[in-house]
Amino acid sequence: MLEPEKQIEIIKRGAVEIISEKELLWKVKKSHKENKPLIVKAGFDPTAPDIHLGHTVLLEKMRQFQELGHEVVFLIGDFTGMIGDPTGKSETRKPLTHEDVLKNAETYKEQVFKILDPQKTEIKFNSEWLNKMSAMEIIQLGAHETVARMLERDDFKKRFKNQQPIGIIEFYYPLFQAYDSVALKADIELGGTDQKFNILMGRSIQRSMGVEEQVVIMMPLLEGLDGVNKMSKSLGNYIGIDESPQEMFGKLMSITDELMLKYYDLLSHISLDELNVLKEGLKTGDVHPKKAKEDLALEIVERYWGKDAASLAKEGFEHIFKDKGVPEDIPVFELAWEEDRMWVPKIMKLSGISQSTGEAVRLIKQGGVKIDENKIEDPDMKIPSGEYIFKSGKRKFVKIKAK
Repeated sequence: MLEPEKQIEIIKRGAVEIISEKELLWKVKKSHKENKPLIVKAGFDPTAPDIHLGHTVLLEKMRQFQELGHEVVFLIGDFTGMIGDPTGKSETRKPLTHEDVLKNAETYKEQVFKILDPQKTEIKFNSEWLNKMSAMEIIQLGAHETVARMLERDDFKKRFKNQQPIGIIEFYYPLFQAYDSVALKADIELGGTDQKFNILMGRSIQRSMGVEEQVVIMMPLLEGLDGVNKMSKSLGNYIGIDESPQEMFGKLMSITDELMLKYYDLLSHISLDELNVLKEGLKTGDVHPKKAKEDLALEIVERYWGKDAASLAKEGFEHIFKDKGVPEDIPVFELAWEEDRMWVPKIMKLSGISQSTGEAVRLIKQGGVKIDENKIEDPDMKIPSGEYIFKSGKRKFVKIKAK
């Protein structure tokens, strides 16, 4: 194991808040002295199995703990997932079925091992202990906190003020999540800043149940491609880890220089010393931002697709933007024309260029759609059957062929 002070330096990288740093240092020193790994927990409710780079911020921190020799627990909240996390929600969420939860959990497991070492990762399901709780034990769990404490949460507070319903079961979500930390005897829990209330509840319940309190490490929510909102599939500003190498590379090259440094801090595997040299080089002008961004894109694409795919993605990007060309390996979608002339937004939806006709209309109005290099300005446009190359935004190309 590394010396405690060096471990702390690595652990603090990118973290927004640590509660408390003094306790963390004490735990790391004790772990180092006794040569006993800390138990590091991060919980995931399997409600959105398509992982994007925003989700990987926690996973990268977990990977760092693995490399430092600690025990990482990837906790899949199959039990709590059927309740639904009320965090940030303005209304009661519909619970998932058990089948949905298990299906999503399997998808999660397939994807997280692109980052975590499967030999050093313990995967747990919280149904293992929560399913075994008797009615009396659940009642006793509720006795550890008050309604007043629950209403400190912004989302509950707003809903209560607006006279919107709050289910009793929603109060139990943070209690069950907190009990996970008791069951695992977690030394450290990782979470995004939006999970602060839930994770602090873990400390509170551990303390009241006689278990040594966990240290809380809050990681930031990663902004998406727009540089403003947190990365989200629903906002369309995400980079999925299963996206093609070309799409991933192109999206990473589109982020701002300022956001690039945050991505380096949270997602890159370069050392702290290398990161500091890079920041200084950007500051003095010795390092060009485009070169730094290119290196970041190569590193991340290589992580998920391999070195050869990353190199080809870079070449393809340069071909499109330097030579104003069209990628050679664009996907082909065969489509049956339902009429003599088909509405362009409908073609975009059916071929997967957009998620809906509404989104397609917005893209056209924003000037982001070209057909055979001709910009489309009329969202009501219809075209006859044939073969076309659609371009959406700067990077997405699809060849449409009539059946």
